[in-house]
Amino acid sequence: MSKALTLTVNGQDHDIDVPLTTPLLDVLRNHLGLKGSRYGCGLEQCGACMVLIDGMATYSCSREVGTLAGRAVTTVEGLGSAAALHPLQQAFLDEQAGQCGYCLSGMLIAAKAFLDQNSQPTRSEVAAALDANLCRCGSHPRILRAVLKAAAKMHPRVD
Repeated sequence: MSKALTLTVNGQDHDIDVPLTTPLLDVLRNHLGLKGSRYGCGLEQCGACMVLIDGMATYSCSREVGTLAGRAVTTVEGLGSAAALHPLQQAFLDEQAGQCGYCLSGMLIAAKAFLDQNSQPTRSEVAAALDANLCRCGSHPRILRAVLKAAAKMHPRVD
């Protein structure tokens, strides 16, 4: 049974009419046209589908849209724009941190949530924070460098 609800995504309200048990990922991709979040495994094991819900990195493949009333969803498209990239997006480009790119939206989302909590992380802390995100191409060293570069730009050390 479908039910109309309002979903706030990237700061905009969207009226949708889908069953409340519909996965958020399906709504984002097929109803709102936001293709950045990807379907990887559907089992919360790869991180390709991650989005921010009220600032927390969350798997969208298994999150039912009916649980999101009054919550703010941010996708990778909501981090920045082509004209004004988020520092993480720019650092990923600078470090050539993507090969196939399939994992990148989830990596960016997980990194954003992590850096919001830890503004000056160590390399091992970044690695641990991104551990739930799989990269099949082996770009991890470049991804870690990119996150550390973005952290330094977003939160310069004051000595």
